[in-house]
Amino acid sequence: MRSWWRILGRVGRALGVMLREWRERALLTQESLAERTGLGVRTVRRLEAGTIVRPHGKSLRLLADALELSEAERAELAAAGTADAATRVARQLPQDVAGFTGRAVQLRELDGASTVVVTGTAGVGKTALAVHWAHRAAAKFPDGQLFVDLRGFGPVGAPMTAADAVRGFLDALDVPPERLPADEQARAALYRSLLAGRRMLVLLDNARDVEQVRPLLPGEPGCVVLVTSRNQLTGLIATSGARPVVLDLMTADEARELLAVRLGHGRTAAEPEATDEIVRRCARLPLALAIAAARAATRGDLPLAALAEQLRDQRGRLDVLDTADTATDVRAVFSWSYAGLGAPAARLFRLLGLHQGPDLAAAAAAGLAGVTPGEVAPLLDELVRVHLLVERARGRYTLHDLLRTYAAELATSTDPEPERTRAVRRMLDHYLHTAHAADRLLDPHQDVVALDEPAPGSWPEPVTDAAAWFTAEHAVLLAAVDAAAAVGFDTHAWRLAWTLSIFLERRGHWHDQVTTGRTALWATVRLGDAPAQAGTHRKLAAAHTMLGGFDDAYTHLDAALGLFAALGDRAGQAHCHHGMAYVWERRGRPADALRHARQANALFRAAGHREGEAHSRNAIGWYHALLGDHRPALDACQEALALHQELGNRYGQAGAWDSLGYVRHRLGEHDQALAYYRHALRLYRELGERFNEADVLTHVGDVRAAAGDAAAARAAWSSALEILDQLGHTNAEQVRARLAAG
Repeated sequence: MRSWWRILGRVGRALGVMLREWRERALLTQESLAERTGLGVRTVRRLEAGTIVRPHGKSLRLLADALELSEAERAELAAAGTADAATRVARQLPQDVAGFTGRAVQLRELDGASTVVVTGTAGVGKTALAVHWAHRAAAKFPDGQLFVDLRGFGPVGAPMTAADAVRGFLDALDVPPERLPADEQARAALYRSLLAGRRMLVLLDNARDVEQVRPLLPGEPGCVVLVTSRNQLTGLIATSGARPVVLDLMTADEARELLAVRLGHGRTAAEPEATDEIVRRCARLPLALAIAAARAATRGDLPLAALAEQLRDQRGRLDVLDTADTATDVRAVFSWSYAGLGAPAARLFRLLGLHQGPDLAAAAAAGLAGVTPGEVAPLLDELVRVHLLVERARGRYTLHDLLRTYAAELATSTDPEPERTRAVRRMLDHYLHTAHAADRLLDPHQDVVALDEPAPGSWPEPVTDAAAWFTAEHAVLLAAVDAAAAVGFDTHAWRLAWTLSIFLERRGHWHDQVTTGRTALWATVRLGDAPAQAGTHRKLAAAHTMLGGFDDAYTHLDAALGLFAALGDRAGQAHCHHGMAYVWERRGRPADALRHARQANALFRAAGHREGEAHSRNAIGWYHALLGDHRPALDACQEALALHQELGNRYGQAGAWDSLGYVRHRLGEHDQALAYYRHALRLYRELGERFNEADVLTHVGDVRAAAGDAAAARAAWSSALEILDQLGHTNAEQVRARLAAG
């Protein structure tokens, strides 16, 4: 009974506040209002004081006429004076999600907010989060909870109108049909009046756009509004102060816990590797995980490894996640977002399924679609707004694996094969031509591979910072090499692998270099391109050498040497001998290394290849130094340095300075050696050449130790070891031994 009287008291106070505001707006005193209505001054005073909680309907009509209220204001007055409409407590929340797990950070974000917009991609669990939080926080809303599915995205029917939602809320608040205003705006005003002064939760699920939501917002503070949508609803955040909560894919731990809760911790603990694979194959998407868990739960005898194997086939993965229920089937749920796209954005989404990298830049998306970067920008924005695409970093976009699979299916069923092939060609041309330009910036002195003109509609990017571009696109380019070879673009495959080789070598990504090199080699064999095949063998040998695979390196160099000899390519043969020299050096046989270096130098000179001549002269000097022949070592390295300086080759200069520093060290000229090493370090750091930076730091440590400065030696060796450990290079053990001995 007390709560009923408390509600009645709020009704009276709300009526009093409105009457006073409207009377003052009309420039009337209480006496003059009483005279106009014939109600009496005492009655007017009691109404404004809120002590009359159930005024007579005739009195309200007299007041409305005297104050010349609009239709909407008359509805508000009627609502405030209707005690019956405030006595029912609406509790419309759907059933809480059984076994809800994870999302602790997002649940905390919802606490304490007044208006929140939860957004995210299809199947990410927006409604589950909102409903679970609403049940958890229900005690904070003693006046009730309103809920409506606005059907912004769904299998059938048009989205619900705001007017229909208001009518449903008024029904929930027990407003009699005869009290409903005919005008939509008046009904919205009545709805706001009934919420005034209350502590209620309004959960607006599955909203399409801001226009659908705005009429459902309370008029004053006190109530909490929780909106879920696949759209970002930026306008609501900007104009209504709503707090955005972007719901991303689950973390790996959250996804594993979801499976464990639904299947039993014992079952997932018994097959941890299969559990992890299911998590990966479901892209950590809650809907997909729930479906996979349901399949496993209905087949208690089915090993989780068997389910993981079913999910392993990318082309059939969505079939495994098909529930035949449009409300939960992954394809169907994705389709609701796709169906709302404009035709150009829908086409771009389909073509994104042909892109296998983890993310892509806007220029790559433009090439894929065959439109200009300016034309692709609004299409990307449209996909981001409905969370079919995520802008992970400025200008870089990604979609999770299940969405990519869905997009690829749509492309296959919608876009003709020739159009898909042209799209892939444009995309690969974008990466090849941009990577080629960036590679030339990394080493302007390398031998150039001529490229065909990019396909019309491809948009190679202008690159000013090659290292930064390669770093951003590293994983994408690795995937592009594989994708090119898989779909028959073999020339793109080997050329892309070549453009990557210098960046991968300088950053110490030798395993990646081997992987792309093998793909490139098979592509050149299929093409029957002997020069490309020979060059790929040589690049593969360089990577194997850095990884300590000397037998593999020599095998590839021998194959390359035979091909180059058959082609009459002296420069190619010289490169092979130069590579063989390094293999023998790494094997601790400097005399054999010197022999190959001299052969390389003679062939480079005969071919008129001055860059190669300079590199091989430095190699000759280095191997003399290793053999203890210091005078010929100095002469050869100084000649190499002068030639590299003439050619403007900073990489070659760094190598020559390092060699000269080593020779000066062996001659006991420590200060001169350190001066040379400083030149080499500066150049290698500018070039981003981390392995050679570590090599020079190791030499610096050796000089410091020889000069008796143990602390400085340890500092240099420690810096070198840190780099080598990051690179996973076998030289790390040699440096670690120095530190242990010193």
